[in-house]
Amino acid sequence: MIVVTGATGNVGRPLVEALAAAGEKVVAVSRGEAEFPAGVVHRKADLAAPETLKSAFEGGERLFLLTRDQDLDIVPVLDAARAAGIGRVVLLSSERVATRPEEPELRVFEDAVKASGLEWTMLRPGGFSSNALLWAEPVSKERKVLAPFGDVGLPLVDPLDIAEVAAATLTEDGHAGKAYSLTGPALMTPRGQSTAIAAAIGEPVAFVEQTRAEAFEQLLEFWPAEVVEGSLDVMGNPNAAEQRISEDVERVLGRPPIPFADWAKRNAAAFR
Repeated sequence: MIVVTGATGNVGRPLVEALAAAGEKVVAVSRGEAEFPAGVVHRKADLAAPETLKSAFEGGERLFLLTRDQDLDIVPVLDAARAAGIGRVVLLSSERVATRPEEPELRVFEDAVKASGLEWTMLRPGGFSSNALLWAEPVSKERKVLAPFGDVGLPLVDPLDIAEVAAATLTEDGHAGKAYSLTGPALMTPRGQSTAIAAAIGEPVAFVEQTRAEAFEQLLEFWPAEVVEGSLDVMGNPNAAEQRISEDVERVLGRPPIPFADWAKRNAAAFR
């Protein structure tokens, strides 16, 4: 049985769906009520409340571990997983563990997983294509994208690719002890994303460049301050490693990663 935490998110939900479609027994874990495909068991639990995890992890053999709470102590989470008989954990980490080694706080989760005694695989995605959903309201209401660093390109990754790589590492052998860098197939600038969204909805979309300070204030509505600061550092001043296009998605899935334009077409309704 595979336990998926963060099961209602941009990666967790398609992962649950992919595993269920493949006939795997899946437990979807979330803090609140949610609906999932037939056959998926839903259990409510909070990673920050270890006393809720015994029942959530019961019967599990493999665990997909996802949290956006950088202050979370995941050692009790891993202890609960091991006590439940889980033997393999796939951690959704961050590319910055490898690209910004001068920021040791980013390695805390990975270090804990490595020290847990469980078989592990690390997934290190860059920027998500789905972060463009933050522009859904201004595009739908005013036909404009507001973003900083309009001409700085990053190899944005589709969450569907992350989910499919996660499914492969949870169900296949040969991924133990590996860390995969997950990117899209090409560099994409915010201005280029605006153009792709316009093509997807068949309407012109203006690009309005923000200052870093303006973007910081806007993103605070969605992410903690430390996440916003780190994200803006990468978005505005990426190093060579953060602009490198990885072959790991294709290496694991046997197909190229999904371009941003395809993500925009699949999610066009959100911008109309």
